Amino acid sequence: MRLKIRHTTRYRFDPPARFGLQQVRKTPKDGHGQWVINWSTTLTGATRQLSYEDHHHNVVELISFDRDVSEVEITSEGEIEIQDNAGVIGRHTGPSPLWLYEQGTPRTTAGPGVKALLKKVEGADALSRLHALSAMVGETVAYEVGASQPDWTAEDALSAGKGVCQDHAHVFIAAARAMGLPARYVSGYLMLDDRVDQDAMHAWAEAHVDGLGWVGFDPSNAISPDMRYVRVATGLDYSEASPVHGLRMGPGAELLDVQIAVAQQ
Repeated sequence: MRLKIRHTTRYRFDPPARFGLQQVRKTPKDGHGQWVINWSTTLTGATRQLSYEDHHHNVVELISFDRDVSEVEITSEGEIEIQDNAGVIGRHTGPSPLWLYEQGTPRTTAGPGVKALLKKVEGADALSRLHALSAMVGETVAYEVGASQPDWTAEDALSAGKGVCQDHAHVFIAAARAMGLPARYVSGYLMLDDRVDQDAMHAWAEAHVDGLGWVGFDPSNAISPDMRYVRVATGLDYSEASPVHGLRMGPGAELLDVQIAVAQQ
């Protein structure tokens, strides 16, 4: 399946921003069941300083805002070919050792809530337990737009009993690592069945299983990723895979608008 994607992030500043610097992770990964046919990023009110690949194999673009700018627009778009691998990404590659993904982070530390959840997970092997875990996360943390805060941890989401895809991914990762399995956060694009236009990227998780390698799990939709999913960035948690991260200097308000379109070609 070939998907066409357009992702625009627009900032408006009042008064104008004196300076800004951002890391942008919007470029899909190339390989392991998906191929970038073409992809480009255009900027208004900003300048690309450099582009590099980080230790998670994420393409990162570093941009700086123009001086005293009142509006910045970052538009990334292109076409991606997707193969259905039933969520299996395959063997681990890259500069980061596999054991790195067994390490907890402040967002993915397994506390009482995660440990209580794990006691209910059953399965004959690691893969079946991970599928059971994914289903249980979706049942325990109700999906509710706007229910959580950006800095919520896995324990926060379990305590509240609600959250969004970011929270589902963090809970799953915390639990998988507590099981002794490497796990990582994934941000990307998802083609929805009922509409083309969206206002946010999607998030899910991957765990490493002996004999299979990395396998994807989406607790929010109770499935493993298929041809509708486009992997963009991976990391230990959201902070290392967020689409945009940076700083701005200057007083006043900032208005953010995100527009995403994902459609089959």
